[in-house]
Amino acid sequence: MLSLGAIRKLCAAFDAVALTVIAAGLSRTSHHPFYAYAHSSQPDFPTIASCRAAVASSKWQRRHSSSTTTTAPSASDKESAGVEAAELPVLVRIKNERDPVRLYELFRANAHNRLLIENRFAFEDAVARLAGARRNDLVEEILEQHKALPQGRREGFVVRIIGLYGKARMPEHALRTFREMGLYGCPRTAKSLNATMKVLLRARLFDEVLQLFEGSEMYGVELDDISYNTVVKMMCDLEELRAAYRVMQEMEKAGVRPDVITYTTLMDAFYKCGQREVGDGLWNLMRFRGCMPTLASYNVRIQFLVNRRRGWQANGLVRKMYASGIRPDEITYNLVIKGFFMMGEHEMAKTVFGAMHGRGCKPNAKVYQTMVHYLCERREFDLAFRLCKDSMEKNWFPSVDTINQLLKGLISISKDRYATEIMKLVIGRKPSYSNDEVKTFQDILSLGKTRR
Repeated sequence: MLSLGAIRKLCAAFDAVALTVIAAGLSRTSHHPFYAYAHSSQPDFPTIASCRAAVASSKWQRRHSSSTTTTAPSASDKESAGVEAAELPVLVRIKNERDPVRLYELFRANAHNRLLIENRFAFEDAVARLAGARRNDLVEEILEQHKALPQGRREGFVVRIIGLYGKARMPEHALRTFREMGLYGCPRTAKSLNATMKVLLRARLFDEVLQLFEGSEMYGVELDDISYNTVVKMMCDLEELRAAYRVMQEMEKAGVRPDVITYTTLMDAFYKCGQREVGDGLWNLMRFRGCMPTLASYNVRIQFLVNRRRGWQANGLVRKMYASGIRPDEITYNLVIKGFFMMGEHEMAKTVFGAMHGRGCKPNAKVYQTMVHYLCERREFDLAFRLCKDSMEKNWFPSVDTINQLLKGLISISKDRYATEIMKLVIGRKPSYSNDEVKTFQDILSLGKTRR
């Protein structure tokens, strides 16, 4: 039997042989297809370090490219921006254009674009801007060019051109356009005649209005109620009341029935000139002929009664308005309130003011002005302060004289705190008062404190 030492030596010899065989096998070149990739010096999968390096490199490249693009845009970028601007809708380009010449060129280049030609708002805006720039020559070029289009044979289109000449303050061109309508094959009616008279009336060309009105037959135009009412209003504004009444008589002879506008215009003019009998006669004639009064008609008559210090009769007329189904407005209530104050019926005036809210009619700036003014005259400064504050908080400010009177009154009754509140609202007004007006208000407060 082998001893223990011999066995140990034998095992060591076997281990040496096995290690030699393994080493020899590893030193041989393998022909397995994935062997080269498994033992290559540069692995093809990313490591953590390589990922961090790649992220840092990409950030640097983005910053560098963005700064280069910002500082020096390429020619292709400029070309693409120009193409995008050219592709904008024509209405948008016209709206954004501020140069008068380029605006005119846009209209001229798109003279046959129906989207532009039929857009009334684009024309009005462009004409207003060109007229504001005092380029009436460009306004004439645009409108004359469009008169020659096929749409120029439509009366409504020509009426729009006449109105645009009026907005540009070119009444002679509006009159010429009306006279030349036949050259473009466009028929004339009372619609185009009335539009032309309206433009001439705004320009205060009264003789031209009368000539056009009297020569309507020469143009083959049959006058309507608007035509007659336009001339009636013009005569009333000129205080030619007899001539205005004769126009109404000619209106009836021509078979055109006077309407409520005709009667109301004449009543207002005769009342203002102090001819009460004629005004009352027109009121009765209107009702006799079955022409029912409107809100404007009642307000005209109430104004006359208030001026004659007949507040109670005016208040009675308001009740008749309700009975007729006509609802009074802020103008009606303001007239009645003023009428009672003028008569010395202050409590009744305050009652009418309070009744406005119950009737669903809210006071406006003029009603507040009337109330504060007359309350200050009556030295009811506490109520005047509350109403004035309420009005100012709604951005409705009474007149400068009324504020002066209120501040002086509040100082006189030792209501300095109220006066200071009014002053804060005055200073915060938008648009603000002038420096001289603010200084006047502040002097009133300073004088009140000095006296104490």
